[in-house]
Amino acid sequence: MDLFVDLDHDSAVPLYRQLQSTLSELIVSGRLPHGGKLPSSRSLSGQLGISRNTVTLCYQELVASGLVRATERHGYYVHVPEASSATGSSAPHESFDWQRRLIVPGGHDLPEIDKPADWFDAPYPFIAGQVEHDRFPARAWERSLREALHKPHLHHSIRDDLAGDDPLLVRQIIDRILPGRGVFADESQVMITLGSQQGLAMLATLLLDPTRAILMEDPGYLDARHIFQRSGARVLPLPVDGDGPIVPGSTAGVDVVYTTPSHHNPTNVTMSLDRRHALLQRASHAGTVVIEDDYDSEFRYHGAPSPSLTSLDTCGNVVYLGTFSKFLSPGLRLGFMVGSPELIAAAKKERRYTVRHAPGQIQRAMALFIQSGDYHRTLRMTRDRMSRKYDLITEAVAAHLPLENPSFPPGGVSLWADVGPDVPVDRLLPAAAAQGIIIERGDIFFFRPPATHHIRIGFGAIAESRIVPGIRKLGQVFDSLR
Repeated sequence: MDLFVDLDHDSAVPLYRQLQSTLSELIVSGRLPHGGKLPSSRSLSGQLGISRNTVTLCYQELVASGLVRATERHGYYVHVPEASSATGSSAPHESFDWQRRLIVPGGHDLPEIDKPADWFDAPYPFIAGQVEHDRFPARAWERSLREALHKPHLHHSIRDDLAGDDPLLVRQIIDRILPGRGVFADESQVMITLGSQQGLAMLATLLLDPTRAILMEDPGYLDARHIFQRSGARVLPLPVDGDGPIVPGSTAGVDVVYTTPSHHNPTNVTMSLDRRHALLQRASHAGTVVIEDDYDSEFRYHGAPSPSLTSLDTCGNVVYLGTFSKFLSPGLRLGFMVGSPELIAAAKKERRYTVRHAPGQIQRAMALFIQSGDYHRTLRMTRDRMSRKYDLITEAVAAHLPLENPSFPPGGVSLWADVGPDVPVDRLLPAAAAQGIIIERGDIFFFRPPATHHIRIGFGAIAESRIVPGIRKLGQVFDSLR
């Protein structure tokens, strides 16, 4: 029997231990069958280029562990413990019915946002929610990570803070991030999250159950809809037009309203100021909580930014969610929640019994990244670059795609387009992908898909130089399907 074992001669782990670990894994997994004879120490030492003493020591350890039996004058034989010998494997018995044990969550039948795993290899990745890998401020971020592991920062990077947050990061958010959005808070009103999605999940746990109702935009952020339906609450649609969500005459009977007012997800329209005031007035009167998901307010390219709902709140019923993901890196999974001290205290307690807190080093590194000025330098450069991309893609779409009366809201990181009934989206997407063009379907964002046909074209992850050629090529795909 030949055994192919990869040993690291430069490792601090002794060779006999490496060999023992590998053979143990092969035996327990069933790849070395019960009763099978192992090579002699002379033969295996020759195969692996190691001493016979090393192999003999390994075999002795395996015998002591009960995985191998030594037979005088006959050699060493695999001995699988009785509990797993019937199957030849330590895997669980195949007849166990896990499907009967698993609890099926609410909303399990909803469609899901899906992105090709290799989207970054495509020539034209018009994908939403991602960034250009080459533009990530790797050196500045690496410097912050290193600094976070030295005094006086090391303690905050490696401690288990139970339900607490890094005080320096909270301070930087309060002093350097929130004022730019018209939000003013103290430490009791801020909590660090693993991205805004964790914030949504905690709010669903704290505010929703099968007896309650939440109103959210239609079309709207599909992952948020999944989260809310998992709570068992009634999830009600809130129609959207060119001025954002259409505010109902009353929110009586609605416990929570979820909205993305800066740039509506997925259409990117901005909620008008009149509707902001109307929503706040009606929610305050009915005792309704308003969740403001401000996921990409930094990216407005024309006109003055609108005030956040939180900055207009006079009742204290608005919860603000922010994130560092959309311009810096979605993989960092870091964001923040701002709300009443009572809500934040409850959210921290809820978080303690799931993840405790975001990783300490990441929190301290982000605090140092903001404090050093690297955060705002990166933000300015990213905003300038995204503004150029916005101009390129809107001009290219208007010139090369056969859209009727295309409308481009003044911000966001993607475009939303109705391609009309002449171009079936279920044929358009694979045909575009065959040309290296990755775009996203839009029907999944609606509660009930309408007769119109929508696509989403992101421009955060694609290089500037690829935008116009990619849209031109997408126009050719359109023509081939008409």
